Amino acid sequence: MRGLNALDFIVIIAYLVGITLLGIYVGRRQKDAKDYFVADREIPWWAVMFSIVASETSALTFISIPGLAYVGNLGFLEIAVGYLVGRIALAYTLLPRYYEGNLVTAYALLEHRFGIAARRFTSVVFMVTRGMADSVRVYATAVPIALIIGPLLPRAAVMPVAVLVLGTLTVIYTIRGGMRAVVWTEIVQASVYLLGGLSAIVLVGQLMPGGWSSIIAAAAPAGKFKIVSWTPILTQPHTMLAGVIGGAFLSMASHGADQLIVQRLLSARSLKAAQAAVIGSGVAVIIQFALFLTLGVGLWGLYGGKVFPVPDAIFPTFIVDQMPHGLVGLLLAAILAATMSTHSGAINSLAAAATHDIYLPLTGRAPDDPRTLRIGRFFALFWGIVLTGGALLFPQNPKTSVVVVALSIASFTYGGLLGGFFLAIFWRRARQRDAILGMSVGIAAMSVIVFAKQIGAAIPDWADTLAPLATIAYPWFVLIGTAITLLVGMLSSLTHAAAQPERIATT
Repeated sequence: MRGLNALDFIVIIAYLVGITLLGIYVGRRQKDAKDYFVADREIPWWAVMFSIVASETSALTFISIPGLAYVGNLGFLEIAVGYLVGRIALAYTLLPRYYEGNLVTAYALLEHRFGIAARRFTSVVFMVTRGMADSVRVYATAVPIALIIGPLLPRAAVMPVAVLVLGTLTVIYTIRGGMRAVVWTEIVQASVYLLGGLSAIVLVGQLMPGGWSSIIAAAAPAGKFKIVSWTPILTQPHTMLAGVIGGAFLSMASHGADQLIVQRLLSARSLKAAQAAVIGSGVAVIIQFALFLTLGVGLWGLYGGKVFPVPDAIFPTFIVDQMPHGLVGLLLAAILAATMSTHSGAINSLAAAATHDIYLPLTGRAPDDPRTLRIGRFFALFWGIVLTGGALLFPQNPKTSVVVVALSIASFTYGGLLGGFFLAIFWRRARQRDAILGMSVGIAAMSVIVFAKQIGAAIPDWADTLAPLATIAYPWFVLIGTAITLLVGMLSSLTHAAAQPERIATT
């Protein structure tokens, strides 16, 4: 493997220092916790849109999506179409409810509809899920770091050191930056990694004898450009039904019930601005996925379909081996900065949930209390340490693509959360016990489905019974979890009189 030269290291260091200073600069005048967590609702819609796109797809898109096309085809675009459908539905259902009050977290909506226990329950579920999913994100971005420092360290120490380097830099960056820093640095890094993707596509064409014409000639008969599959079964993840229906529910949950994205939407200047941002992000994500999937097909042609032990290492390997020095450094810096900013957003949203959903209700302090900002920064430090520790525990060289692992983890609880919000909005009879019971049963049922294979291995007598559940594709997880939550909550509500919804919370 070709090593990096001095120019690459200069570019990497300059980029990381520059992006860190930018984050500190734009977040230098934080007045209170509201300013720290939602930027005092002053972010323009287009900036929120790019921040959403960068947050949900940055490093995982850059690393994993080309690998999906390399070993498969363009079928992942079906899920991207579902993402757009889900965001349109979200923009006109959940989002207006958030803007009826002065919310900082999504789960404040459930407190005034059901009670404080419902808010705490959903917030804790979010924190656990986001903690697991973003630990995977940190691991994913440690892969290219490992490629850089691999020759310098014993093999067993490469990934742990890579994770610690990334985690430490992110914690320092996040505590000072706040939501303003998260949004504006994500715009910069998104621009860089999109430029990198386009540069890689051009370079692949130059390196391949016959250019892209020969790649297309070889890839088309091999089915690499196949997008639509109408296979009506639950076991295939990349089909039209799984993509559009399952992807829509996954998008509604990730953008409407996950504080990571909701917090960005709450930073917009108005409801219309937030709606434009979330719908626009759906269109941008389709374009972005198409770009990186096409790159994966190009890499398949360039390498002649060579089998890589880890799909997520295909594109980072190409960057280090084939791209010109200087551009190598810039792209590796973009991968690092992408997850630094995405990881920073996760830490900020986790800190917001811990502060506003757990700490403030327990202490009775006001959100504008000067101590609230200090507590928020303490929680940011705490979650930064937790996520870095989680990445260290992730198994090295996983057989499944990291992006699939991250989406599966998210889908594990998303159905329960989305079902809880649907009960709050669409089922007047529901009370707090109905919502908590429904979400609990939904999450428990999805635990069995998501971990069916592991449970079957641990309890052999159950293996045959659980085997069909283990084959369900991950895009269906949120829909199944939502349906179970709604069914249980609605049946529970029939045992008492209808509840009277209250007005939306203001904290």
